[in-house]
Amino acid sequence: MAFTTTTLREGLNIAFRALIANKTRSLLTTLGIVIGVLTVTVMLMIIQGLNTSFTSQLSILGSNTIYIERWPWIITDGSWWKYINRPEVTAANYEYLRDHSQDAYAVAAGAGTRRTVGYRDERLERVRINGATPEYLDASGFDLDVGRFFSHTDERAARQVCVIGSDLRDDLFRSVNPMGRDIRIGNNRFRVVGILTEQGESFGETMDKRVVIPLSTFEKVYGHRRGVQIVAKAAEGVSVDDLEDEMHYLMRRARELKPLEEDNFVINRQEMLESFYKRMTSGIYAAGLIIGGIALLVGGVGIMNIMLVSVTERTWEIGMRKAVGAKTTDILWQFLVEAMLICSAGGLLGLGLAAAAGAAIKSQLPVSLPLWLALAAVGFSATVGLLFGIFPAAKASRLDPIVALRSE
Repeated sequence: MAFTTTTLREGLNIAFRALIANKTRSLLTTLGIVIGVLTVTVMLMIIQGLNTSFTSQLSILGSNTIYIERWPWIITDGSWWKYINRPEVTAANYEYLRDHSQDAYAVAAGAGTRRTVGYRDERLERVRINGATPEYLDASGFDLDVGRFFSHTDERAARQVCVIGSDLRDDLFRSVNPMGRDIRIGNNRFRVVGILTEQGESFGETMDKRVVIPLSTFEKVYGHRRGVQIVAKAAEGVSVDDLEDEMHYLMRRARELKPLEEDNFVINRQEMLESFYKRMTSGIYAAGLIIGGIALLVGGVGIMNIMLVSVTERTWEIGMRKAVGAKTTDILWQFLVEAMLICSAGGLLGLGLAAAAGAAIKSQLPVSLPLWLALAAVGFSATVGLLFGIFPAAKASRLDPIVALRSE
């Protein structure tokens, strides 16, 4: 063990002295490694940041929740014409599912539009107005921060009450308590009875710039022609697949579809977006790895080339070390350590540049540099040095000391 430690320390000392003696050459040699590590690390930082952001935003939809609608969330084959002539999903469909479902914890319906919302002299444009049934909170990913949600009595009477998002509380009311006050939605007044908890952004749109009113009030004010979205959340112990099967069966019954007739509705769920996202990012991920791999390969070849030059320049030194007792493994280790140090230095430099690039693009794209990624970047660089340093190190270790001493 003592011999191994001594050999390691001696190899590191010689390698450091060689690198310091040839600073410019060492720096130029690492450029390929720097570019490779920079490319791969930035790509992985973006992918990691997107994954974290996407998972956070996707959680709002709920992993045990399904959405019954006229349109699928994602159309990849251009067949939008297939869905445009479908009948809308209606409030009557919602009532049938709510009354007959055994597997749902809650079934709710909602519809939406955008309108200008005002309070006194303050106005907000293009605010999301959601009409929803009283089960909306139980079925969706929203929750109340203050106040109450509207009741079945509010729904039956089509009362003009509302629950607002945190953006409206901050931008419309500022320091005023919104509870019990009236806001204007177009020409109609609605009394604030609750405030939703802050949700943040989801897929580029804030979830907090919204007003939720009873669905019956929504239909009274904005008409019955637009369809609704039905949201169903699985009961405890019921899988989302079982819930989807039940809802599919009940929707066909509600729409009186014959056995051979095609569905005229779709059931959307979280996994659809997750699968589409993985297909999209896998191509970017693969492209980044290929580009970074090519750069690392070029860098590795450069390391091998410069190490071969170094072996030629230091032939006499190698012969002298062997003449005074250095073993073949000592020489092999010396040049392997040197190659690994050069690549590790390039890896650290590339990692530093990647961190700086991540900070620069953070305002435009979500990025994340976890510890495992930083360690992997440096470790992979050292591995490249090990692999491409084997041949020059082996060549140096096999030199005959007498022949090597004559080279001077």
